[in-house]
Amino acid sequence: MSEPTRSGVIHDIGYRHYDGPRLGRFAITRALTISSLRHAYGLGRTGKSKVMPILLLAVMVVPVVILVGVENAMKLEDPPIVPVNYIGYLQPVIGLYLASQAPQLFSRDLRYRSIVLYLARPPRSTDYVLAKLTALTAALMVLIGMPLVILYAGALLAKYDFVDMSKEFLTALATALLVSVLLAVIGGLIAATTPRRGFAVAAIIATLTVSFTAVITTTAILDPDVTMQGAAERYTQIASPFSLAQTLSRFVLRDRSDWMPTTQQGLVFAAAYILLVAVCVWGVNSRYAKVARG
Repeated sequence: MSEPTRSGVIHDIGYRHYDGPRLGRFAITRALTISSLRHAYGLGRTGKSKVMPILLLAVMVVPVVILVGVENAMKLEDPPIVPVNYIGYLQPVIGLYLASQAPQLFSRDLRYRSIVLYLARPPRSTDYVLAKLTALTAALMVLIGMPLVILYAGALLAKYDFVDMSKEFLTALATALLVSVLLAVIGGLIAATTPRRGFAVAAIIATLTVSFTAVITTTAILDPDVTMQGAAERYTQIASPFSLAQTLSRFVLRDRSDWMPTTQQGLVFAAAYILLVAVCVWGVNSRYAKVARG
C-alpha cells in the first residue's frame, strides 16, 4: 500500500514575536495623521500622484514670489496686495486642491476596503476621522499659508512698517485657518459619502462653485452698487465657505479694512460657522461608524 503524499510543508522563516512597547491609539492616530498629510502632497506615493498637488502649490506660490521681487526691486511705497485678499483671489486654486486631495484621503480607503483594517482594534472610527480631517486641514494650511509667509517676508525685506505688516499677516493667517478647517470638513464629508473618486471630485467642485455663484449673484441683485450697506446682502456671505470664513475672521479680529459686521451679524456668522463644522464632522464620523459596524 502506497504512503499518502504530503500536501504541504511548514518552514521556519525566522519570524519572532513582538515584545516591544505597544503605543496605543494616540500613537496610531498621530502616525495616520502624518502619513495622510504626506499623501496629500504625493509624498510616499507614485510620481503621478505628486503632479497635481505640487502644481497647485506652485500656482499659489509663484505669483507672490514675483510680487515680492517687484516690490523690492521698484521700492514701492505700499505693498501691492493685502495678504488676506490673496486668499480670495485664488479661491479656484484652493477649491481644485480640495477636490483633488479630499477623495485621496477619504474615498480610497472606502473603495479598496482598507478602512476595515484601519478600524480594527485598537483605533476607533473617531480616531480615523480626527486624523484624516486634521491632515486635510494641515495640507490646506500649507497651501494657503506658504504664500502668506512669502508675502510677509517680502514686506519685511522691503522695510514696510513692521507692526502693520505683522498685523496683516496674522489676520491673513487666522483667516487661512478658518478657511482650511471649514473646507476640510466639507470636503471630507462629501468624499466620505462615496467610494468613487470621480464622483467626489465633481461633487466638491460643484458645491464650491454653486455656493460662490449663489453669493455673487444674490449680492449683485440685492446690492447693484456693491456697497454692502444692507443686512440682507451681508447675510448672503454665509452661503459660501470662503466668504463665511473671511467675514467671521474680520469680525473676530476687528479688521476694518472692509465692512465690519455688527455684533448681531458677527454672532450669526459665528453660529453658522460652528454649526456647519459640527454637522460636517458629525456626518463624517457617522459614516465611518457605520462602516465599522459593517
